[in-house]
Amino acid sequence: MNKKLMHGLLTVAVGIIIWFLPVPAGIKPHAWHLFAVFVATILGFILQPLPIGSVAFVSITFTALAGILKPAQALSGFSNTIIWLIVASFLFAKGFIKTGLGRRISYLIIRAIGDSTLKIGYALVLSDFLISPATPSNTARAGGIIFPIARSLAAAFDSEPGVSARRFGAYLMQTVYQGNTITSAMFMTSMAGNPLIALLAAKTLHINISWGLWAAAAIVPGVISMLVVPYFLFKFYPPEITKAPQAKELAAQELAKIGPVSLGEKIVGLVFVGALILWSTSDFTKLDATVVAMLGVSVMMLTKVLEWKDVLEEKGAWDTLIWMGSLMGLADYLGKLGFISWFAKGVSASMVGIPWFQAFVALLLIYMYAHYGFASLVAHITAMYAAFAAVAVAAGAPPFLVALALAFMSNLCMSLTHYAAGPAPIYFGAGYVEQGTWWKLGLAVSIINMVIWLGLGSIWWKVLGLW
Repeated sequence: MNKKLMHGLLTVAVGIIIWFLPVPAGIKPHAWHLFAVFVATILGFILQPLPIGSVAFVSITFTALAGILKPAQALSGFSNTIIWLIVASFLFAKGFIKTGLGRRISYLIIRAIGDSTLKIGYALVLSDFLISPATPSNTARAGGIIFPIARSLAAAFDSEPGVSARRFGAYLMQTVYQGNTITSAMFMTSMAGNPLIALLAAKTLHINISWGLWAAAAIVPGVISMLVVPYFLFKFYPPEITKAPQAKELAAQELAKIGPVSLGEKIVGLVFVGALILWSTSDFTKLDATVVAMLGVSVMMLTKVLEWKDVLEEKGAWDTLIWMGSLMGLADYLGKLGFISWFAKGVSASMVGIPWFQAFVALLLIYMYAHYGFASLVAHITAMYAAFAAVAVAAGAPPFLVALALAFMSNLCMSLTHYAAGPAPIYFGAGYVEQGTWWKLGLAVSIINMVIWLGLGSIWWKVLGLW
């Protein structure tokens, strides 16, 4: 039997089995049936009997056809602003590549530090870290700012999706994405859901996590993770190009060939800087990150830097729009129909009576790896943070230890999948890293981060007197 057909039948069979299992007490049939579709969809993403976009499209069609969701509800994920921020990020990258500005920036970076692939990986992670305190949208940061540079660097090394992906680009895409996972955890303002965590900690545990306390608690484990993870990926997912002793000279020669900065490059550069300023000052301007990104793309189209045919040809953006929008809609209604809260309460209740340390570790593990079922960090936090924090403290765990550990895991869990957070589909959609490889590396990085943040981190928090 054809392998893809077998995978398709297995995907459908799993969905049918879950569908017809007895509906657990405390949950509505519609929620259970949506869960069956969601599990089948995730399995379809893994096995890929059809392209991911096709799997997602069939799933949302079925939810509407079966009456689980109304058509408008099934399609609601496409109105999520994060989806359109992702699309705009792809188009930002298109502007960088089309005008040659991305290539110019690439050669400038190579000329400065480009004698090894590892150094280039560290340089981009450091860039992410430096702007992260002022960029609450990690999607805007990783997608709109860092991704175009990383993509252009890969092209400069003749590394494209497919046969040449492992030359340079695959390592760089994983390193930058996993670096963003770390920087998202390091400041209260480096991920949109972090202020919500502080609010939930105040309401649930009656403790105050200030911006300074968050940063102080995160700085040591965060810096260690930023040093360890790129090196781990360099050793366990090595690029074919590791040393480039003549790269600086080559870069200087190429910059000379490119010549003066063109008008198109200047426009894209100004749009880029303007977007960065608006993203960084969103607390004052109240401008949504997606609106800023769309404004940038609009300026590039009005000035003819990007033409409409360029937008239509950016297949990665529209493919991502379909599968990510579909998944967002399914995940959102799992929460609205009560499945997520039912699941969180069930897990929490099972921890009663267990010694606090064991309960704390078990809760963290469940909390971390439950993110395989989420396509949004904010949705994960909203559904599970308060319940898990309350149970851990009730079991006797120190409140600040619980609050901080769950806060950081709320970000570090985005290492796991290619749909775990806004930046994930951007880097996965670039086509450099296969899905199976992405999941294997994501799992390995999640374990490394847990050891660093909960092992060394908890010692650091003890030094700070937080527990």
